[in-house]
Amino acid sequence: MKKLTVLFLAVVLFSSCAVVRPGEVGIKQKLGKLSNDVKTQGTVLYNPLTSKVIIESTKTKNIKLILSLPSKEGLSVNSEISILYRLKANKVASVLQNLGQDYESVVTSVFRSAVSDVCAQYFAKDMHSGKRAEIELEVKKKMQINLEMQAEGIDLIGVLMKRVQLPRGLANSIERKLQAEQDAMRLKFVIDQEKLEAERKIINAKGERDAQLIIAEGLTPGIIRLKAIEAFKELAKSENAKTIITDGKTPLIVGNDETEKKDK
Repeated sequence: MKKLTVLFLAVVLFSSCAVVRPGEVGIKQKLGKLSNDVKTQGTVLYNPLTSKVIIESTKTKNIKLILSLPSKEGLSVNSEISILYRLKANKVASVLQNLGQDYESVVTSVFRSAVSDVCAQYFAKDMHSGKRAEIELEVKKKMQINLEMQAEGIDLIGVLMKRVQLPRGLANSIERKLQAEQDAMRLKFVIDQEKLEAERKIINAKGERDAQLIIAEGLTPGIIRLKAIEAFKELAKSENAKTIITDGKTPLIVGNDETEKKDK
């Protein structure tokens, strides 16, 4: 008899005890009425005859959807979309009272309405370009407004559009346009390089011409004679045998018309 009593007490004890784990909250429901007292990690005791404990996760949840989205020009764009959200621990009672435990279906419905309204204002190519982040932000804002009108307590973290698939014809047109833009950029680069090379050659040619002009202006008859004498002296210093051809007047300079006229 004692064993049966102990067993009965154990069953009653375990059936009147709920465990709330990390990342969860527990809220008591007594005779159908939800308590405003939210229980976090630990053990929650309750009367199983009149009450129960509803346990909800406050971790980030991910709803994945594959939708056909309308565009401004009337095309349909297929996309895989993720909705990231979580429950606010101190607002779980509000969510359960207004939306029930099937609140995820409400989040999905609100999203479908918001994403259709927002995407209908953009062209199909915008969903595949840098405006995707702008579209995601607009959908999130519209969802947050609609959710707050129904219940407090759902924290919308983000809306992510993934694997956007444009209509085949439009995708081919965009690829051809991008290819043409790349070819034009490549051609412009080649032309710019050719222009730079031509400018470099012109600058080099001008430099050589200016150098020749400076040298030519500085080569007076007197300087030429002085250089010739210096060269003759350098040759005379060498101990090796050498033959110097000269007209006997100006060393190493043969056929100097100006010198011959002066000598005459």
